[in-house]
Amino acid sequence: MSWIFSEQWLWILVFALAAILVFPLLIVWIVLSLPDYMKIVATVLIVIGWGVASGYKDWLVAKRREDERNRTPEA
Repeated sequence: MSWIFSEQWLWILVFALAAILVFPLLIVWIVLSLPDYMKIVATVLIVIGWGVASGYKDWLVAKRREDERNRTPEA
């Protein structure tokens, strides 16, 4: 059973899951420690950034679907 601790994929998975849990909590902690006016600015920037990332992802998915539709030969 100790061989599993020497596997690289396990440690990549452990660190990735830890980062997924820790980084959002760290961001919330930092935002809550800001002064009141900066909390509002940070929250607005997070929401805007989230919207930009979501729009970019939707654009990439639509572009991929369009490319796949254009690549397939029609019968």
